[in-house]
Amino acid sequence: MKNASAEPTLKVALSYKDLVIYGLVFMVIIAPMSIFGFVSKESHGMAPLVYVVGVACMIFTALSYRKMSRRYPIAGSVYAYVNKATNPHIGFLAGWLIMMDYLFAPALLYAMTATWCTDLLPFIPGWVWVAFFMLTNCWVNIRGIENTAKADIFIFSISALALIVFLVVGINYIAHGGGVGEFTMTPFYQPNVINPQFIGTAVTIAALSFLGFDGISTLAEEAKNPTKDIGKAIIAALFIVGGLFILQCYIATLIQPDFMKMDADSAFFDAAFLAGGAPLKIFLLIVNILAVGIANTLAAQAAASRIVFGMARDHFLPSMFAKIHPTYRTPWISTIAIGALSLVLGLSLSIDFLAKLINFGAMSSFIILNISVIWMFFIKEKRRNSVREIISNLLFPLIGTAILMYVWVNFDSATMKIGFTWLVIGIVIGMVKTRFYKRLPKPVVLS
Repeated sequence: MKNASAEPTLKVALSYKDLVIYGLVFMVIIAPMSIFGFVSKESHGMAPLVYVVGVACMIFTALSYRKMSRRYPIAGSVYAYVNKATNPHIGFLAGWLIMMDYLFAPALLYAMTATWCTDLLPFIPGWVWVAFFMLTNCWVNIRGIENTAKADIFIFSISALALIVFLVVGINYIAHGGGVGEFTMTPFYQPNVINPQFIGTAVTIAALSFLGFDGISTLAEEAKNPTKDIGKAIIAALFIVGGLFILQCYIATLIQPDFMKMDADSAFFDAAFLAGGAPLKIFLLIVNILAVGIANTLAAQAAASRIVFGMARDHFLPSMFAKIHPTYRTPWISTIAIGALSLVLGLSLSIDFLAKLINFGAMSSFIILNISVIWMFFIKEKRRNSVREIISNLLFPLIGTAILMYVWVNFDSATMKIGFTWLVIGIVIGMVKTRFYKRLPKPVVLS
C-alpha cells in the first residue's frame, strides 16, 4: 500500500506524440514568420538555406540529448545530464547557464507578443497583455501536464492550419505568375554569395531559431516511456520543424524575392498580403500571437519550472521550489516563480537584450553537454571499441561542440559581459550551497 504521507511525485501522463507536439510548440512551427525579413536580409535572400544549415548544425547536439536521456530519464535536462555524467558542481553550472535560456525565454516571448497585440489594439497597454498571457499560462501549467499537452495540441492545430493556408495560397500565387513566377532553387544556392562569413551568419541565426528542442528532455519524469521516447521525440521534432521552416521560407522568398526592399519587421506578413490580401495577413498575425503568447510561452514556462524544480530538489536552490502540488502533481511554486519573473523581465528589459541572454546561456550549456557525452561514454566508460562507438561517443559530440563554439566566440562584447556576470553569480551560489564545493547534494533516487 502506498504511504499516504509520502511526498507527491510528478504525474506520468505524456505519450511520444505529446512529447513531439510539445517540442514543435516550443520551437513554434511558424516561428520564421516573425523574423523572416531579418533572416532574408542577412542571408541575401537565402532564408531557406539558413534553416537547412540550422538543422545540420543542431542535430549533433540533439543526438547528445538523446544519448543522455536514454541513460538518465529524469527531470532537469542538461543540468541533470551533466550532473550525472561529471559531478554535481559542474552540473549546477550547466543548469545555471541553461536557466538563462529557460528563465528569460518566456519574458522575451511575452514582450514580442505584447508588441504585436498593441499594434492590433493600440488602446490596450502592453503590460496588460503580458500580465494576461502570464496568468493564463501559469493557470494551465499548474492545473496539470495533461492540460498543457491539450493546450499545445489545440494551438498547434491552429498554427498548422495557418501554415497550410499560407502554403496553398502562396503556391497558387507563384504558379499563376506572381512573385518570381516559377519554383527555382535560387533561395537555396547562390554561388557568389555563399562563403565562410555567410555560413557563420547562418549558424548564428539558426542556433537561436532552433532553441527549444531540448525542452522535451525536461519532461522525462512525466513521460510514459522516457528512456525510449524522449530522445526519439527530440530528433523527430527537430527534423519536422526544420522541414516546415525551410518550406515556408522558400514560398515566402518566391513571393517576395527582393530582400533589399523588404521591411525586416513585417516581411513575411507583407508576402502573405501580396499572395492573399489583408485577410490572410491579419489571420497570420493573430495566429502568431496565439502561438507565441500562449503555446510557445506555455511550453517555455513548463520547461523552466522543471529546471528550477530539479535544481531545488538537489538543494542547489531553495527547497520550496521543489514542492509538487498534491492534487495536480505539478511543480506549482516554481511555475508561479517563473511566471512572476517573466512578468517583471518582460516589462523592464528590451527584446534585443533578452535575446542575448538566451543565446549565451543555451550555447554555453550545450557545449558543456557535448563535452560531458565525450567524457562519460568515450573516456570514462571507454566505449570506443568500434567505428560506430567512436562516431557516436566522440565524433558527433565533438562536431556539435565545434559548431557551438563558433557561435559562442562570435558573441559581441555586451553579450559576453552579461553571460560571464551570470556565470560568476552561479559560481558564488554554488560555493555557498556546497561550502566551497566540499559538500555534494543528496542524489535523487526515483522508483
